[in-house]
Amino acid sequence: MSATAHELNLQAYAEDLARRAAAAAGELAQTSGSARNACLLHAAELIQRREAELLEANRADLERAAHYGLSSAQVDRLRITPGTLAGLRQALVEISEQADPLGEVMESRVRPNGLRVEKVRVPLGVVFFIYESRPQVTVDAAAICVKSGNAVILRGGKEAAYSNRALYGVFAEAIAASGLPADSVQLVDVPDREVVGHLLALDQYINVAIPRGGEGLIRRVAAEARMPVLKHYTGNCHVYIDRAADPAMAERITVNAKCQRMGVCNAAESLLVHAAAAPVLLPRLARALLEHGIELRGDERVRRLVPEANPATESDWYAEYLGPIISIKVVDSLEEAIRHINHYGSHHTDAIVTADAESARQFAARVDSSAVMINASTRFNDGGELGLGAEIGISTDKLHARGPCGVRELTTYKYLVYGDGQIRT
Repeated sequence: MSATAHELNLQAYAEDLARRAAAAAGELAQTSGSARNACLLHAAELIQRREAELLEANRADLERAAHYGLSSAQVDRLRITPGTLAGLRQALVEISEQADPLGEVMESRVRPNGLRVEKVRVPLGVVFFIYESRPQVTVDAAAICVKSGNAVILRGGKEAAYSNRALYGVFAEAIAASGLPADSVQLVDVPDREVVGHLLALDQYINVAIPRGGEGLIRRVAAEARMPVLKHYTGNCHVYIDRAADPAMAERITVNAKCQRMGVCNAAESLLVHAAAAPVLLPRLARALLEHGIELRGDERVRRLVPEANPATESDWYAEYLGPIISIKVVDSLEEAIRHINHYGSHHTDAIVTADAESARQFAARVDSSAVMINASTRFNDGGELGLGAEIGISTDKLHARGPCGVRELTTYKYLVYGDGQIRT
């Protein structure tokens, strides 16, 4: 097949997927909440029943990880364990237990002329979800979209092809068993990168694109998409230790935020310590981080207090390491900490550790991030941890959604106006 013919074939494939998704979305929006919940619960049962098959598919992907040159952080995101599958089952149950968002009357009023005006929640329509490495989000995305009445086109990375296909198969079977439209969830099953570009051009069928992966992928989607994009580029998350911080709490939160799982977007990459607390607290925090194998990169004041720290460069303040490195800076005030975070951060997740209520209030009000943690780890900016059941991604945008995107974030609204013959004069 010639290059031109191949490209035309991909374009036709993409358009067929999108057209079928749009048709399915119209039908799915009219289904009952109980039918959509039944689909999720059946998927949970199938995951338990097919655990060995799903783990074997993931092993096949892990064996090819070296061939694709994956980093340790990427391999960590690729790996599925029995615990991962148990978490997926729990997420499916939790999402099924959420109230059905469709048809919710968000506002209602009666006008002086007798018109009754209702603002009613409805699905977005068709979601194009492009993701890398983490195969379990195949299930998260499918579940959130089905629950919210949206059709979804899934495009996972080639490094997780076997896992994605196996997990998609589970969800496709659950959809069929529940009587929902078969094309409510579709998997792009061709490896060509060009197909993504074709799908991103189909704004007549696809209502929103959601990329989840490396910065390169997300920037490509944002540049090429003709439809709105929900995204975050990087996760340069900060922990600020205030002058009024409890030392034990500061150590516990810092170590958890950085070390509990390093290759994820809500792991801490930067540590700021108030100058008044630094002489006592900074050596303690540094020891704890060094014990976990973390390389420290600090400014001059940090290096005077922590000789093991390497010098930080300007680029370190912007860096998302996704590994065992953290940048550290001593700041003279809460004001300086806020200024630093808003300048160098990625507006993802930032935390303050303090016993001072006014400092906490100022930090929460003025740090411009999708989630601000007060005396808690940055690792809690996660759909499951914040009570959404799961998430399809974390958005640092301000429109249409911000933070973890769950069921309600994949809805919009329309106005229904009821009259009995009124005309405008």
